[in-house]
Amino acid sequence: MTPPAHEPSRGVRRITLDAAGVPLSALLSEPAGGSVRAVVVAVHGGGMNAGYFDCRAHPRQSLLTLGADLGYTVLAVDRPGYRHSAARLPQGQDLAEQAVSLRAALRDFTSRHATGAGLFLLAHSYGGKVALTAAADSGLPHLLGLDISGCGHVYAVEPHELPTNHGDSGRLRRSWGPLRLYPPDTFHASGSIVEPVPALERAELARWPVTFRATAPRVRVPVRLTFAEHEAWWHHDDAALADLAAHFTSAPRVNLDRQPDAGHNISLGWAARSYHLRALAFLEDCLVSRETTLAPPPAARGRSSATPA
Repeated sequence: MTPPAHEPSRGVRRITLDAAGVPLSALLSEPAGGSVRAVVVAVHGGGMNAGYFDCRAHPRQSLLTLGADLGYTVLAVDRPGYRHSAARLPQGQDLAEQAVSLRAALRDFTSRHATGAGLFLLAHSYGGKVALTAAADSGLPHLLGLDISGCGHVYAVEPHELPTNHGDSGRLRRSWGPLRLYPPDTFHASGSIVEPVPALERAELARWPVTFRATAPRVRVPVRLTFAEHEAWWHHDDAALADLAAHFTSAPRVNLDRQPDAGHNISLGWAARSYHLRALAFLEDCLVSRETTLAPPPAARGRSSATPA
């Protein structure tokens, strides 16, 4: 059953994207004044929808309003099988199909909207798998980088503990962590954000560690990966993170971070703004790298009068 529609924050509107014939709903916020520095494409995890990035339990939580305030367009996409496409795709799509749909939807978006310096994928959990797969096949034009939370490469649970059954109660416990990490109205506000995980997603969860090893080496943009202090789905000790980073053999930079006082659903907790600011700071770094790479060296203007210290 589809949950009630998420009520967007002020300045956030609903749009529909054409993913090669599949209509995908999305939330969109744009900076005032019309000048766009870049587009942050937010990709939600399993069992959530795009409203995950616009939670209204506390005014500081929404990535969509924060990003627009800082000059970015933020596009939070409902993945295939969620919201508008749920009736069309009742079983959802597998990982490879979702990557194709995401690339198609973004081609549609970029054909109709200003994108500034390019696209930056900010993804959570299963959405991180989709983002990595979409980026690995180099079908995204002007991709600046990836920022992924809650997605590793070695599960901290046994295969039989993965949420492969609809309504698995263990999923709730591991996804949220201690309740003190969330504002008091979070679970009331999340009624319009939480959704069933489509069957095709659940069916392939156990294959991700193998899929990751074939995917990560093909990512050729900067990558940042964040793990919550109370992350329970993935191994994220120092050795696990070093091994995780080592697989990104083609990425120019791999940053690893831990978010204190957070559970798996970082963007719904008290730590949401802190995480979003760190992610957008990484985007700033990607923009600086792009500018310093593309900008021609300044022309010599005669001998400088300055002397080295």
